[in-house]
Amino acid sequence: MDAITLIAEKRITEAQEEGAFENLPGTGKPLSIEDDSLIPEDLRMAYKILRNAGYLPSEIQDRKEVQTMLELLENCADERDKVRQMRKLEVILRRILDRRGKPVPLSDDDAYYASILERITLQPKP
Repeated sequence: MDAITLIAEKRITEAQEEGAFENLPGTGKPLSIEDDSLIPEDLRMAYKILRNAGYLPSEIQDRKEVQTMLELLENCADERDKVRQMRKLEVILRRILDRRGKPVPLSDDDAYYASILERITLQPKP
């Protein structure tokens, strides 16, 4: 061992004997280990800095917006508001799929559009 390692070990041992490591926040709780194995090694630090700053990638923001829009549509009672929300949802879906390079067929005669519209259309209450 080199001199720096020996000094560090000695100071750590002294701190343990003095009780410096007792009653620390999170004692006895499992560590929350972030799995960043899928992120390229050269980008990990940048991703961590962005995540700690509260930045979300646009793909995740779009997914959250879609989920929020679907919840709003399911709970919306006004048909005009539903149509407006549907238009917003259409824009978000187009943006998501444009990034992937896939066309988005959302027209009035499209089956997917009809199924979404059917899902959110008010059902008569018995």
